[in-house]
Amino acid sequence: MKKRQARSRHYLMCEPTFFEVSYSINPWMNPSRPTSTERGLAQWKTLHDLLAGLGHTVELIEPVAGLPDMVYSANGATVVDGRALVARFRHEQRVEESPAYLEWFRARGWEARQAEFVNEGEGDFLCVGDVILAGSGFRSEPDAHDEAAKFFGKPVLGLTLIDHRYYHLDTALAVLDENEIMYYPEAFSPESRSLLEERFPDAILADASDAEVFGLNAVSDGLHVLVAQQAEPLHEQLRERGFEPIGVDMTELLKGGGGAKCCTLELREQD
Repeated sequence: MKKRQARSRHYLMCEPTFFEVSYSINPWMNPSRPTSTERGLAQWKTLHDLLAGLGHTVELIEPVAGLPDMVYSANGATVVDGRALVARFRHEQRVEESPAYLEWFRARGWEARQAEFVNEGEGDFLCVGDVILAGSGFRSEPDAHDEAAKFFGKPVLGLTLIDHRYYHLDTALAVLDENEIMYYPEAFSPESRSLLEERFPDAILADASDAEVFGLNAVSDGLHVLVAQQAEPLHEQLRERGFEPIGVDMTELLKGGGGAKCCTLELREQD
C-alpha cells in the first residue's frame, strides 16, 4: 500500500448566513422542500473546523444577502499559481457573486480577472498535477476551457458531463493526490470516459450509491479525504488505497446541490 502524506492547503470558504433554497437551477434544488439555515451553518462549521484542525489555512469571504448559493465557494473562481480566474455564472441568480469574489482577490493582492465565457470555477475546473480537468455539458462552456488554458498556461483536458444530476465536474470527480482521482463513470460521455480510463487507469471508480450522496464532492489533502459520510463503499476503497476518509454530513447543503468540495475553494499560490 502506498504511503500517503498530507500537504498543507489554503482554502477559501463562505459562511452560509443566507442559505436557503428559494429557486431551482439544478436537480437537487426544490423550493417547496423545507431547509434549515441553522442546520446548514452547523454542517458548514463542522467542515470548516475539520479543515482548520488538520492544519490547513482557511480564509473567509463575507456572505452577501440575497446570494444564498455563495456558500458554494468552489464555484467562485479557479486559482492556480497565484492567479485567479473568477467565475462567470450561467444563471442570473448567481451572477452577482462574481463581483464579490473579484473584489476579495484583488483586495488581497491576487492577480485576478473575470472569465469572458461561462465558467463556474472549481465546480468545473480541477487541477491534477500539471493538467487541468475541465467539465462542460451543463454549466461551463467549452470555450472557457481554451480561455483557462491561455490564462494559466497549462494544458486543459475537456470532459463532457451527460447526467443532469452531476452538472458540475466536482460532483462526479474528485482529485485525491498528484495524478490520482476518483470518479463516477456513468456521469461522463463515452468519449470522456475513454479519456479518463486512458489517463487514470488506476482511478477509484464510484458506483451510483456513492454518487447519489455526493461522495465524489470530496476534499483531499493527499492523505485525509473529507467525504460524504453516507458514501460508505467509497470510504472502504479509499482506505484500501492508503487514504484516511473522514465522513462529513452535508445533507442540508446538498439541498442546494453542494457538498464538501462545493464549499471549499483551493487557493494555489505561486510555487
